[in-house]
Amino acid sequence: MHHDYFMPLNQRTLLWQFARRDVLARYRGSLLGLGWSFITPLLMLAVYTLVFRVVFKARWAGDTTGDFEFALQVYAGLIIFSLFAEVVSRAPRLILEQPNLVKKVVFPLEILPWVAVLAGVFHLALNLVALLAAAAIARGGLPLSILALPLVLAPFVPLLLGLGWFLSSLGVFVRDVGQIATLLVSLLMFLSPVFYPVSSLPERWQPWMYANPLTPAIEQLRRVALDGLWPDWPQLALLLVVGSVFAWAGAHWFAATRKGFADVI
Repeated sequence: MHHDYFMPLNQRTLLWQFARRDVLARYRGSLLGLGWSFITPLLMLAVYTLVFRVVFKARWAGDTTGDFEFALQVYAGLIIFSLFAEVVSRAPRLILEQPNLVKKVVFPLEILPWVAVLAGVFHLALNLVALLAAAAIARGGLPLSILALPLVLAPFVPLLLGLGWFLSSLGVFVRDVGQIATLLVSLLMFLSPVFYPVSSLPERWQPWMYANPLTPAIEQLRRVALDGLWPDWPQLALLLVVGSVFAWAGAHWFAATRKGFADVI
């Protein structure tokens, strides 16, 4: 098994160039540039807050502070979900969109999912800045527990990489994977605790919610950024183990199938 898949240090320059190009290409020619990274989730947030708070009269568990607190909690969920959605939606096309690289025997195709994940993490970082700024303004400061944010988010990365390797390879051979991934992402938005806390579900459903790997990532982000609590370490450890298994399996699958890419593309 190539350890390069997990620690592509010898391709660090190439990886950085591709990730940078990926981010810049998205905003090239647009007037607002990187501003879109903030505007898109904030607009979504405004719409969801309107629909759930004003139309459906939804309340956050234990929330007595009104719309802004609800918006902060939802935004924290949206940040994690957006990263997942971006990587999973793009993954099936990663190899298909680079036929010239597939023909080059020496190009390390395994870095393409890394590029997608790094671009997603960049946007996540921008959204985190917006979340923390809004929370600081609303609450007059931030809790010390935000220092644990990198530890909360890091275990989510192997899961995304594993999905990236698996879906990008599968997308070469089965062209419907892109449509299936988009559909599943749409369903997962409501099957993940983005608009509600897990505690609001009946107790018999709560363990099922934790079968969704987005759940611990979302809950832990809220815990350290908004609730002022340190992470639930056993839960994070479990997410890291699950993510590592996904990454290991995805890398093996990619390594086993990549020989067939050139024949199909």
